[in-house]
Amino acid sequence: MSQQVPVIVLREGTERSRGRDAQRNNIMAAIVIAEAVKSALGPKGMDKMLVDSFGDVTVSNDGATILKEMDVAHPAAKMVIEVAKTVDDEVGDGTTTAAVLTGDLLKQAEVLLDQKIHPTTIISGYRKAAEKALKVIEETAEQVDPESSDYKKILIDVAKTAMSSKFVSTYRDELAKIVVEAVLLINKDLTADEEIDIDDIPRQKQEGLAVNATELVKGLVLDKEIVHPGMPKRVENARIALLESALEVTKTEFDAKISISDPSSMQGFLDEEERMLKSMVDKIVEAGANVVIAQKGIDDVVQHYLAKNGILAVRRIKKSDVERLHRTTGATIVSKIQNLTKEDLGKAKLVEQRTVADDKMLFVEGTPKSAAVTLLVRGGTDHIVDEVDRALNDALYVVRDVVMHPYVTYGGGSLAAEIAKQLRGFADTLEGREQYAVNAFADAVESLPSTLAENAGLDPIDVLVSLRSAHTEGKVTHGINIDKGKVDDMKKARVVESALVNRQIVMSAAEAAQMILKIDDVISSKGAGLGGPGGGPEGDFDSDDD
Repeated sequence: MSQQVPVIVLREGTERSRGRDAQRNNIMAAIVIAEAVKSALGPKGMDKMLVDSFGDVTVSNDGATILKEMDVAHPAAKMVIEVAKTVDDEVGDGTTTAAVLTGDLLKQAEVLLDQKIHPTTIISGYRKAAEKALKVIEETAEQVDPESSDYKKILIDVAKTAMSSKFVSTYRDELAKIVVEAVLLINKDLTADEEIDIDDIPRQKQEGLAVNATELVKGLVLDKEIVHPGMPKRVENARIALLESALEVTKTEFDAKISISDPSSMQGFLDEEERMLKSMVDKIVEAGANVVIAQKGIDDVVQHYLAKNGILAVRRIKKSDVERLHRTTGATIVSKIQNLTKEDLGKAKLVEQRTVADDKMLFVEGTPKSAAVTLLVRGGTDHIVDEVDRALNDALYVVRDVVMHPYVTYGGGSLAAEIAKQLRGFADTLEGREQYAVNAFADAVESLPSTLAENAGLDPIDVLVSLRSAHTEGKVTHGINIDKGKVDDMKKARVVESALVNRQIVMSAAEAAQMILKIDDVISSKGAGLGGPGGGPEGDFDSDDD
């Protein structure tokens, strides 16, 4: 009888965990990530301080920012971070909620796995529960009429709710008005099939003054100063030349040498260079431009001649700003200065250099083509300005979501409580073990108001009992009023959220939980160069998921 020889298939050092071990490790990693952001949920949520490998500090309670800054090795944990990233990219808010819900769905699933319920059954139940939850959101969402007198007030409420959990919550009344005005101004010039692009509302960050000094500028603000002190600082009825090329003598791509035998030849060489530069300025003057905005450099000689002709010029402008100027002023982006004509010029009522804190910035106002707006973000320190910027980003997104998809729901955990109530009723109509999975989904959703209460220093059990009681009586809009510390009508309290955000949270969290539950075999290679034991929980993972 021949002796059996072991067959080695995987590379030496590869680790493999299978079945229940693999599931447990993945679930544990995802729960750890969710727990990390759990205390940041809601108006009374706490901030996190993250220090990267370079020593740079980020202080935030924005879920997407926290998870993005965390250096995570475990592949399942990365999936939860992907959930937050997707929600942030699609709807701009609800990232913390999505991460927490994913973790709670997996926590509830683990209980079912311990009861010997098969993962496929749990996944099937979760899928049905998610579909039912989306229907509940659809049924409870209220349509917003853009023509109604309350339209702007509702949008302001949505923006205030998005900022209520941020550092800037003290100033949310003023900031919400600025955000709504910015979105509505941009939306005014769009056709029915065009979507609002948040990139069309640039934000210029500048430390100094208080947060409430943040202002909406009806125009574009470029973080650049005029290149020559002899140039005008203010130009009314501006005719703008937008140049992609440099106003310099182009250097050859290969090394070249010129042999000069006498001084007059040297002078002739320099004169020719100056003549070439002067011809560029002559072309600008001939076209009738009084403002030059260049994406690349401007030679000192060109600066001198532009100043002599009373032309204002700035250089080294970002490509995104050049494109924005093209859209708003109507200026053609000119690649070769020789081709510049009067028809290529853009227009603006005013181009002016102003001092903001210690920096000089260029303001372009009164553009004809479309509404151009810029948010000038202020705050006492760099960290505060960054956090204000993140809060404004979330608020801009949720207002955009409601403008594009005019349906709102109410916050304070009221929607979560209603979904949980209806899911439990739905579970009773199902047969078999899927009932358990749907009820587990309901428990996971209900953990959101429970976390809100806990973070606000309230008793989560008492609050949940009151919340269930209110929803059993049909009070659909009742949620947790954090300020009063009790269950209250969120419609009266004006805690308004975008229905689109809540849809995205449920879809992303449910899909991620299902994906993680479906994994029963993890093979991790040690060849990823991370070194050392245990990249993941219990030392089972040592590499990226490559």
